[in-house]
Amino acid sequence: MAEKRIRTRKAKGAVAVAMSGGVDSSLAAAILRDRGYDLIGITFTMWPPHAVTRARAVAQDLGIPHHVVDLRKTFDRSVVERFCADYARGLTPNPCVVCNEVIKFGELASRARRLGAARIATGHYVRTRRDRKTGRMLLAAGADPVKDQSYFLCRVSSRELRRALFPLGGMTKGEVRRMAEGYDLRTHAERASQDICFVRDGDYAGYIRRRTGRAVEPGEIVDSAGRVRGRHKGTLHYTIGQRRGLGIAHREPLYVIAIDARHNRIVVGERREAMRKSLVADRLNWIADVDLRRPLRTRAKIRYNAARVPATVTKISRDRVRVDFDAPQMAPTPGQAVVFYRRDVVLGGSWIVQD
Repeated sequence: MAEKRIRTRKAKGAVAVAMSGGVDSSLAAAILRDRGYDLIGITFTMWPPHAVTRARAVAQDLGIPHHVVDLRKTFDRSVVERFCADYARGLTPNPCVVCNEVIKFGELASRARRLGAARIATGHYVRTRRDRKTGRMLLAAGADPVKDQSYFLCRVSSRELRRALFPLGGMTKGEVRRMAEGYDLRTHAERASQDICFVRDGDYAGYIRRRTGRAVEPGEIVDSAGRVRGRHKGTLHYTIGQRRGLGIAHREPLYVIAIDARHNRIVVGERREAMRKSLVADRLNWIADVDLRRPLRTRAKIRYNAARVPATVTKISRDRVRVDFDAPQMAPTPGQAVVFYRRDVVLGGSWIVQD
């Protein structure tokens, strides 16, 4: 790789950068190298073999040491098994949120310390800022609204953010591509994966069936009054809010409004029945200093590609809240994260649970 920039700053200390073999993590490493950090590249074997090979080649091009860490067992236990179990319970899990919490920050930080690196870095499109009143490190949305990944990092702690660097947070994807090409990074044209990394064909039900050996049993599709409206091909094939593939004639489009995995039923209803004015969430993770002794006004995001909408968060118990929306929202989905914002700062996040 051609040397495109001249490093003029003194070394700032060791940083372990997660290198997945894609353009984002590659450019993050290149930028930090040129800012004067002593970098250590870390690649996890949970990523595909070709990604590991690319990451190793980029590290060699950049002239930084590279380590491959086998986290297949940890990833399998913490992310994949939970994904399969949640689907079997009728939830729609978000393994990327879990992976960021357990692997990309928990395990990356641990491995970094073993290698003598005090800080970690990733190619996420997020930013950090320090709260002037409390001194806490806060998580903020990335500058590119299309690529912002703050939703996926809602389970990371303020302490972990204090040690993290996100060099791409102020950039758009287009700027990243152009800068990577300017660096002559071999990954500059790599396409981003759109699917869950361990289900590469997008067939979640097929993956879970092969993984667990469990038979997928057909069952009844019922409406909210309990009337049988059709047959489903297995609850694993359905998510809350789904409209296509139901095979039911009705005067208005029908949506999945509930999954009753215990009784092997899918419940459907019209759009108005899929709308919800509130939800319950648990397992709270507050990044900012939040006081729930009184209702909290916020903007809530109920899925990655959803808008942040005005809402009020009210404490139910130590680890559970009710979220009331100013206007009804389409199909809040148990198993997904709900993330709370104040302007572009993430206050925290929790998991949507069944009603």
